[in-house]
Amino acid sequence: MSDSGQPGEICRGQLRTGTPAYRRVNLALFCAGFVTFITLYDVQPLLPLFAREFGVSPAMASLPLSFSTIALALGMLVAGTLSETLGRRPVITTALFLTSFLAIATYFSQSFGSLLALRLLQGIALAGVPSVAMAYLGEEMDASSIGHAMGLYISGNALGGMSGRIGSALLCDYVPWHTAIAAIGVISLLLSLVVLRNLPASTNFRQRPFQAGYLFTSLYQHLQEPGLLCLYGLAFLTMGGFVSLYNYIGFRLLEAPYSLSQYQVSLIFLVYLLGSFSSGVVGSLIHRFGRPFMIRLTLAVMLAGTLITLAEPLSVIVAGVGLFTCGFFSAHAIASSWVGRRARTAKAQASSLYLFAYYLGSSISGTLGGVFWVRFGWNGVAAMISLLIITAFGVATLLLRMPVRE
Repeated sequence: MSDSGQPGEICRGQLRTGTPAYRRVNLALFCAGFVTFITLYDVQPLLPLFAREFGVSPAMASLPLSFSTIALALGMLVAGTLSETLGRRPVITTALFLTSFLAIATYFSQSFGSLLALRLLQGIALAGVPSVAMAYLGEEMDASSIGHAMGLYISGNALGGMSGRIGSALLCDYVPWHTAIAAIGVISLLLSLVVLRNLPASTNFRQRPFQAGYLFTSLYQHLQEPGLLCLYGLAFLTMGGFVSLYNYIGFRLLEAPYSLSQYQVSLIFLVYLLGSFSSGVVGSLIHRFGRPFMIRLTLAVMLAGTLITLAEPLSVIVAGVGLFTCGFFSAHAIASSWVGRRARTAKAQASSLYLFAYYLGSSISGTLGGVFWVRFGWNGVAAMISLLIITAFGVATLLLRMPVRE
């Protein structure tokens, strides 16, 4: 059964590289990934602005990001199942339009409470994209084409996240922050129209009634598998450290002796390009050195990067952030691909739980880092991140002692 309401060409069968329908899907889902992450992370470089304007602590200032990520984490647990009832395309497009309108509505936000409410709603809306888009690709793409298509979708995620972080900071040098976020909402709305026009209806989609019992049963089964629990722990710990580093490095660099501008601080997000490169090559390194060695190596790289940021020279700090970022993206690529190998059934639900732990770590540790910043400065934040990574080493050690499930 196909999704309803698709204008234009509807292609039957699986899509292959080089066909017009394949290009349309890639364009649509690249834009979908871009919109998702530009609207999710456009507030991250603005946390110091929120702290000053609303007179709140750094930990409280992180809540606009944490509220979105926790809502996204919870929403993704049910979004995939809902899309099996409502259809993949309707869920994706509705989510994109909702988050765009909510970003535009931020223009009228005059209080911290209204900002938090809008960000919470955005997180709920965005839950309709990540896992559903991956399910769409898995159903519609030919086996020889899905790798390339998934890579393009993830590149849209990465580019959107980087653009949101840098773009909002750049705009805030000229306009108020709520105007900057609303402008990003307008861009997102235009890209959502591109998705609506170009994303074909599902042709390999089978509708089924929503079954809450099946949803909770499959989630419970995955939570009983020790190996998957370890992978979820790795997601929680590594993402918690990653977001904490990026949330509070800006506070440090805005202060003396660096006294950088908001835009100059945001340029540190360009090291995401290094992270994207490292996650792309880690697959070949796994084949050469093995997954056990590589997961330990990537965690060690994260720890080394954290310690390097304790130095004073700005160039060394940036190098430490870059090293940490390479380690994180590689560890995430290893752990997320490991989930599919450990899960015997309901693999989509297993991946949803991984993403839930991933964004839960972002929400909790990303806010907790603010407490360490206020009390102990950057040394305290670095100590917290180091503790998370050392704990991740312990979790990885437990995982590697378990029987292999391939």
